[in-house]
Formats: sequence, structure tokens, C-alpha cells
Amino acid sequence: MKKVGIYGKSIAEPNFKFINNLLDCIRNEMSSEIFLHKNLAHIPNLYKKDIDQLFDGDDLIISNVDLLISFGGDGTLLDTVTMIKDSNIPILGINAGRLGFLANITQEDIVSAVRVLKDKKYRLDQRTLVEVDNYKELNGVQCNFALNEITIHKKDTSSMLSIQTYVDNEFLNTYWSDGLIVSTPTGSTAYSLSCGGPIISPGSDNLIINPISPHNLNLRPVVVSDNVIIKLETQSREGQFLLTMDSRSITVENNVPIILKKSNFTINLVELPDQNFFKTIRNKLFWGKDSRN
Repeated sequence: MKKVGIYGKSIAEPNFKFINNLLDCIRNEMSSEIFLHKNLAHIPNLYKKDIDQLFDGDDLIISNVDLLISFGGDGTLLDTVTMIKDSNIPILGINAGRLGFLANITQEDIVSAVRVLKDKKYRLDQRTLVEVDNYKELNGVQCNFALNEITIHKKDTSSMLSIQTYVDNEFLNTYWSDGLIVSTPTGSTAYSLSCGGPIISPGSDNLIINPISPHNLNLRPVVVSDNVIIKLETQSREGQFLLTMDSRSITVENNVPIILKKSNFTINLVELPDQNFFKTIRNKLFWGKDSRN
């Protein structure tokens, strides 16, 4: 790989040594040009390592970077998706956060991870996205796609939303709830999981429709094909609701429909030889942590 980008959101001082270690490994093992996000420019001694260029957002694509390394938690990795868009630049996630379903390479494994990159022994795990199809009708939407989920949510803390939901123009249900999550398989281990949704393995070609704190207790998440068009018509006493794409939110007026569909591009996550989805969820959810095992 000739060009490697490194992105981080807010790096704590105890992690400075790991960033420096990462840069040393890339220089020594791969001899790559290093493109560093401006958020990391304050870290001591980084410029002694001959950083080739600072970047900020879209100029990462313009520079034709071969790989983007996300240093942080899953939220940091989600930020990188808005930078690379449909460019097919692979993302490697190094976990400096808490749980780390997406960024699941430990800081202690940096050296071995870089060597795997050098030897090209990794796999690319293609992840589908969901997007707002009628985003041009909504003010404030720039990146209309999400890797984890797109969510309708109430703005205040009192009244519920009424969300009429259609799948391929067939009426599904009117959800009286705090909101509604439309999740990809990648997002099935995120917000949807905390709201009682199922875990779906990547590549299963599905979306999850999952209400948030529904008023009707017999409502359950619904799994649909990712080839459908989902339409959401929302009513709120406040007259507005929140539309969230991963961590990016905008305010939308009542009676403005939200049309959702699978994006026509995917995100490539770098997967090392000893990694796979089932191993990750076993480790992160502590499955099998039982004396009988």
C-alpha cells in the first residue's frame, strides 16, 4: 500500500504511545506515505515521523489513499464512512474505545496487524448501508447514508410519535413509540440490539425495522429483505421529529415522508486472518463465559 490515512476523533494522552507505535510500524514495515487527519496534529513527536500530509474529510479521496485506519471506537469508525463515501477505500479499525464491534483490533496487536497488511493476508468484509432516498427534499442532509442505522426519534421527552410504516407501498403498521430504527446487519449489534432487536450476520441481505419503546407491548422487530423500499410518515405533537443517520441528526417537519432503501455501494472493512463476525460477538457479548465451558 503506497498511501495510508489515519483518522482519530479525540485521542487521550495514554494512547499517544500507540499512535506513535502505529506510525513507526507503517514506516518500517510498509514504507507507505502517511496521511494524518488534522485532529491528530497536536500529538507530540508525530511530525518527527515525517508525516506526508494532513487531511480533512473529502481530500482523503482526492489523494487516492489505499487504506484508512480508524483509531478509536465504533463511533470513530462510523465517522470515516462519511469521508470515504463510495470510493471503496478499505477501513481498518483499531479499538481505543469501549466495546468495539467494528473497531475490534486491540492496540497491543498493532504490530501484527500492520504486518498482515504488508503481506496482504487480510480479507475485505463488504458491509451494506441504508440511505435516505428523498434526501434532496430535506434541508441539512449532506451524507444521506448510514452504516449502522437510520432512526426516527422524538425531539422532546414527553409525547410519543406516530409512525406509519410501509414496505414496498404495503402498509406494515402504525408505531406509537419514541421512535423507529431501520438497521443494517452491521447495525444489528448497535442501537437496534439495545432495543431488543436480533443479531444478523453481515451479508444476510436484510434490514431490521425496530420500534423504540413502543406503546403496544406486543410489537416486535421485523426483518425484511434489503431490496425493499421503506416509507415512514411521522406525526408528532411538537410538529417536528429527529432523523438520525448513525450519529448525524437533523430536524424534520411533520408530514414529510422519509423514504429509505439500501445504498448502491458498500463499505469494505479489513478483517485479519484470526477475525470473524461470530468470534467478535462471542468476545464482545461474553458468550460462553461459563464455568461449564
